Amino acid sequence: MSPIVSFVVPCYKLAHLLGECIDSILSQTYGDFEILIMDDCSPDDTEKVAQSFSDSRVRHVRNESNLGNLANYNKGINLAKGKYIWLISADDRLRRPYVLDRYVQFLETHPTVGYVFCPAVRLENGQEGEIIGYSYRGPQDQVYKGRRFLAEIIIRGSVVVAASGMARKECYEKVSLFPLDLPWGGDWYLWSLFALHYDVAYLAEPMVNYRRHALSMTDELVSQHPRNCADSDVEVPRRILKSVEEAGATSLVKTCRIAIANQYANNLASRKYKSSMSFHQYTMSLEDFDKSLRIVARGSDEAKFIRVRAYATAADLCYWQGDFDRALEFYRLAVREDPGLVTIWIKYLLLGLGHAGIRFRSSMLALRQAIKRARP
Repeated sequence: MSPIVSFVVPCYKLAHLLGECIDSILSQTYGDFEILIMDDCSPDDTEKVAQSFSDSRVRHVRNESNLGNLANYNKGINLAKGKYIWLISADDRLRRPYVLDRYVQFLETHPTVGYVFCPAVRLENGQEGEIIGYSYRGPQDQVYKGRRFLAEIIIRGSVVVAASGMARKECYEKVSLFPLDLPWGGDWYLWSLFALHYDVAYLAEPMVNYRRHALSMTDELVSQHPRNCADSDVEVPRRILKSVEEAGATSLVKTCRIAIANQYANNLASRKYKSSMSFHQYTMSLEDFDKSLRIVARGSDEAKFIRVRAYATAADLCYWQGDFDRALEFYRLAVREDPGLVTIWIKYLLLGLGHAGIRFRSSMLALRQAIKRARP
């Protein structure tokens, strides 16, 4: 008889952390699960650690050659027998023994929900830290209409820490597995794509630990391939835009285009990617932006839409970073593309006045915030 839940635990050079992850799963009060340790031909003691567990629910799968992260994920998902799949890296762990019971009961009683997630608590050097800010969505459990949730996360970026999400296997079977060419942002892409077809549930209690360390996949990608990370940040909303159109979700088309523009703006204004060891920076040149946009945009109207908003948003980002010269240049580029942008013209002209204009803009912002706070 098939288990209800399959834990897919990818492991490469993480034998020293694997035991902690598996123990956190085996300690769950809900016991109808299997654990697939997906050993991606790891050169360390992964096999020895995996075989140290006598529990029949633990299965060690060693690849004959190294497949790479995403292909290893997909292999584990295809091997999984459970109705639900929880993909959790060997360096992460569950921090509450009842989390699986809560997840299963929620999905069993909410058939329209495709996946459930919760806030994650940072784990570093064996010590718990703060709740990861972007994963916290308030103190109440919530069920979100999928397309509403998609509209938010495609603009903001994923709010789902990968280790905290459990999805129906049918999400992977009917919608998509991990795209092998998106090692950065692949989980953001899937959470967004699943939300196009299913509702999404959030449980407010932080019940998962996410570990940051020098051997994590995130750190490796950020430190070695910041340009690829930047390109993927644009590629994810571009692909979601295509899926949105195919699904006939026309109300989300503009949202996806804005998301593309925002990612370009982040890169133009100098995007900093945080690893556990340091910041790694990537700045896109205007020439690179034009080359990329010629590939991404489908027609001159879409290109203009994205270009104008990318320039305007990049200008705002530079402004609030105190880089006024670059902000002025991006405002100039935005109004040159679309002279009818009254708000951008005002920002451009005020910044052109120098310190007087900057002080005036700051005072207007403070006044608006004061009025907003004073409203009942």
